[in-house]
Amino acid sequence: MAINYGTNIEKVLKKNQEKKSVKFADLINEEISKHRFFSENKIVYKKLDPKKIFHIQDIKKVCIDYRLRFLDSSFYKGKVPNIALNKIDVLQKEHQTRLNNFKIMGPSSIFQLEKKDDPLLFVQISKNYYYLIHKWGNDFSSLRKVFVWPFKNLNTLLLTFFFISLLMTKLVPEGLFSQSMDFKSFWIIHLFILKGLMSIAIFYAFAYGKNFNVNIWNNKFDKF
Repeated sequence: MAINYGTNIEKVLKKNQEKKSVKFADLINEEISKHRFFSENKIVYKKLDPKKIFHIQDIKKVCIDYRLRFLDSSFYKGKVPNIALNKIDVLQKEHQTRLNNFKIMGPSSIFQLEKKDDPLLFVQISKNYYYLIHKWGNDFSSLRKVFVWPFKNLNTLLLTFFFISLLMTKLVPEGLFSQSMDFKSFWIIHLFILKGLMSIAIFYAFAYGKNFNVNIWNNKFDKF
């Protein structure tokens, strides 16, 4: 039996969607009923698959958790597969409109280099809601969320450094920096290692223009 160790981002989005209460559907209906459509996309809501409609906050959460970008399709450097283009054509014919303002969710690399990494193509249907048209490429590693967790925000990074420096302090041989590893010496060494890690992180962040997941999920710039 084959075991899948990948993470399907579409399933993650739908899982977050299922956690919403019944009122979530009411909010969609309310926004649609008030004709708060995106001006360029005249969509007939009843013809859409409700399971493929996602709120911008759900998209933002997944992007932050997995360090992804949610940008205009014009920034995508890869090639959109024909099956996705065909789905767009079908939608336009069903709704008798010409769709605009497409968005793509994926890692930063797909907006710079042509790589197969798991892009998702959306179209905006109202102020806060997006419709998932197609997903292609490979699933992410199931460990991606764990590896990018430290970069979610400043608190997660500091917490990660705290525990890493704690582990490193435990591995310091007794007598290397002090005659005995008593309570006071332990925390002084720990503070020294923690400052060292933070200094490296600050240097790396400034040198390469890196930022936290919460700040880059919908930012079109490579460096900050």
